Order: sequence, then structure tokens, then C-alpha cells
Amino acid sequence: MTATPPASAPPANHVDAFANGGGAAARPRSAVVFGVVALVLIGLNLRAGITGASALLHDLQEVLGYGVLVAAIIPSIPTLCFAVAGAATSWLTGRMGVEKAILLSLALLAGGLLLRGIPATGMLVAGSVVGMSGLAICNVAMPSFIREHFAARTSLMTAVYTVTMTTGGTLTSVAVVPLAHALGSPSAAVGAVGIAAVAAFLGFLPVALHAHRHTVRSAAGHVSPWPLLRTRKGQLLTAIFTLQALLAYALLSWFPYMLTTMGLSAADSGLMFGLMQLVSVPAGMVLIALGSRPRMLRPAFYLVSITMAAGIASLLALPVALAAIPAVLLGFGLGIFPLVMVMISRSGTSTAETTALSTLAQSSGYLLATAGPFGMGLLHSATGGWSLPLVLLLALALVQIVVSHLITGPAMAGTPAGRK
Repeated sequence: MTATPPASAPPANHVDAFANGGGAAARPRSAVVFGVVALVLIGLNLRAGITGASALLHDLQEVLGYGVLVAAIIPSIPTLCFAVAGAATSWLTGRMGVEKAILLSLALLAGGLLLRGIPATGMLVAGSVVGMSGLAICNVAMPSFIREHFAARTSLMTAVYTVTMTTGGTLTSVAVVPLAHALGSPSAAVGAVGIAAVAAFLGFLPVALHAHRHTVRSAAGHVSPWPLLRTRKGQLLTAIFTLQALLAYALLSWFPYMLTTMGLSAADSGLMFGLMQLVSVPAGMVLIALGSRPRMLRPAFYLVSITMAAGIASLLALPVALAAIPAVLLGFGLGIFPLVMVMISRSGTSTAETTALSTLAQSSGYLLATAGPFGMGLLHSATGGWSLPLVLLLALALVQIVVSHLITGPAMAGTPAGRK
């Protein structure tokens, strides 16, 4: 792979960082404000495009009339796009810079989500592919953006980013069903989610323009992600990201539909879906605060992984009338995502190497995680129930506990990414 600058070097693409603790070339306060606002706006969109469609899958299938295969493919589009488009992010950021790549991703996200508003199966699929491809690039690039612009506040800004992401997903999942009823069309409701993505694009535009004017190109601007898969850190980051993504997107894609087929109304299923995501907001904050304390990272991973397993078990064992219990447990289990993103943001000896690790973990992880939503749909269609899919998810949740133990071991601490 390309040689990387020493750990003490400044960020590879810029003279300075938004929050690097000062320095001769410190950015003006307005640039910092624009950076934080852009981070919040982006975070609000990074799960809304997924949960908006998930809450309406049942209605969309009834109105548009697509069959079982398409019904299984649509929830799988996000993870598949995250794998394919996300794999190109390291190359793209090396050519364009992190900020321009994120701006491009937001344009794709907004365009794709708006396209889904056209009431046709082809437009729903095409819009999902375009929008989720933009989402993939943004997902992979954000840890590098945080590392480069908020180097002294990585945990804080990762928490802001992930909390706003979860908040956006929660608000969308709760509001999209009433919005569909008000508009008289589930397609119009999923399309309306794209308006928030347009706002994120406009909010990030000043950051991208500022970066364009002040960028200093570096000859060592790209690190290939794939050799990192031969390192212990690359393997464990990929493993933990794969497991949490598979579990999360299987649940985010099918949880409301699952409850609806079990007997809850679409509105109540949407509320339970919103409750699950609402719980994940404070859960992520608590887990980051806990994991940031000395020798508490492993207990934080234990806690969140065991809670996820308990939530899946309760979904199997409890009647649908008690859906609030698994919703709360699963919501807390989804709080693992901020912990994983903090680990990625802190990995690597440069922005380029962090991007490479993020690309490796997310592209490989999402490719494997596609089996979650796709497999859940096919197994449900084949068996007519949710028992077998949930048993398999429970088994993976138990594997996540083991990987959580390994990734928080002393062998991982302080080991530079990309080194064996």
C-alpha cells in the first residue's frame, strides 16, 4: 500500500483542521460553525432514507403491486449499495478530496430519494439504488471527515453525528406513516424524505467550497484498503462492523413489517419502530461515555451486544402485545454503531489510512450484511413465519459478543492500523 505520513503529521489534505486545538493556520469560527451544522444535517439524513421506506414496505407493496422477489430485494438495496459504492470511496476521496466526495454523495442521496416519490416500482428501485449509493459514499467518508476536521474532538463529534443520524431515522419512521395518509400515497411520503437531503446538500456546500479554496494536495493521499484485511485490526474491525450491520439492517428493514404481520396495526408498528430507534439515541450517548472511560470499552461492548441478543430472544418469546419490550432492548442494542464508528475514526496513522480502514470495514461488512434483510425476507416467504429468521439472528448476536471480546483486547489497543 501507499506509504503513509507519520502520526504526528498534519491532516494530509489540509493546512489545518476545524478543531485541531489551534495553530497558526486555525480556521475562522464561521468555518467551524458551518462544519458542525453540516455534520448535524448529514447525520439527520443517513438513516432517514432507509427507515422511511421500511415503515411503508407493506403499503408500498399493496399499492404498487410488486411480488415476493422485489419485496425481498428492496430492503437489501441499502446494504448492497453500501458494499459496492462504498468500496470506491477510498479512491474517490483520493481523487476529489473528502469534502467534494461528500458533496457528490449528498447530491446522489437527494436525487435518489426524490425519485422514489414517483409511484412506480421501477422508480422505487432506481431511486433507492441512486440514493443508497450516495448514502454509501457518505457513510464511508464521514469518519475521515471527522478525523480531519475535528481531530481533538473525535468522540464528541462522532457522538453528535451518530445521535443525529439515529434521531433523523426515528423521526422519519414515526412521521412517515401519518404523512403517507395525509398525502394519500406511500410513494409521495418516501419521496418527501428527499427534501431533508436537499437541505443537507445546501448546508454542506459552504464546507466544500471552503475546502476547495484552502486545499493543499499531498502526494500520499491514498491508501489501498484491501491489504489491511491481512492485519488483525482490519479483520476485527470488519468482523464487528459486519455483525452489527447485519443485525441492524435486518431489524431496520423488517421490524415494522414483522409486527404488522404478527397482528399490530401499521400505525402501532410504526410507533414501536420509532421507539426502538428513539432508545438507540441515548443508548449511543451512554455507550460512548462509558467506552471512553479507562478500561470500560470492553464492558460497553459486552453490555450492548448482550442486550441485542436479549432483544431478539424476547421478540421470539413474547406476544406481539408486549412489543415495547423487544423494541427497547433492540434499540439499546443498536447503540453499538457509535462505538464502532469511534474505533474506526481513531484508527490509522493518517486521514488516508482511516479512509482505507473505513472503506474496508464498511464495504466488506455491508456486502456480507446484505444477507440480513434479503435472507429475512426470503425465509419469511418460505416458512410463513419469523421464527427461523429470528433464531439465526440470535445466533449471530451471540457471535457478536465473542467478537466484542476480541476487538477490545490488549492486542488491539494502541496498535497502528495497517500494521501487522
